[in-house]
Amino acid sequence: MSEAPTNAVVWFEIPVRNLDKGKAFYGKVTGLPLKDEQMGPNMTAIFAYSGPHETAISGHIVEGEPAAKGAGATVHLAVDSLEPALARVGEAGGEVVSPIVAIPAGRFAYCRDPDGNSFGLFSA
Repeated sequence: MSEAPTNAVVWFEIPVRNLDKGKAFYGKVTGLPLKDEQMGPNMTAIFAYSGPHETAISGHIVEGEPAAKGAGATVHLAVDSLEPALARVGEAGGEVVSPIVAIPAGRFAYCRDPDGNSFGLFSA
């Protein structure tokens, strides 16, 4: 029997104008494979996750119109090493828009993807 998730966040979607380009961007930046998956009427590319399916937090990219600049939520994606991942943001056509911020749990920086979506990269 499945258990209901107890996390405040259980799923996220990042809208991109072109699924293949979005998949290439996020795959390069995070170093993680994104798996094509049909979700209802939409083809998506899902981020890898670990842990029990019922309690894991993950999400996908899906073709759609991104939120206007300065609007929408900011999802933080985990990476093994922050500096190399930030370098890959620019190489892949995105932009790093903040310095690295240290917090008790680790470090992060804010970025924008080629479609203008705000996202963070986080490393413990």
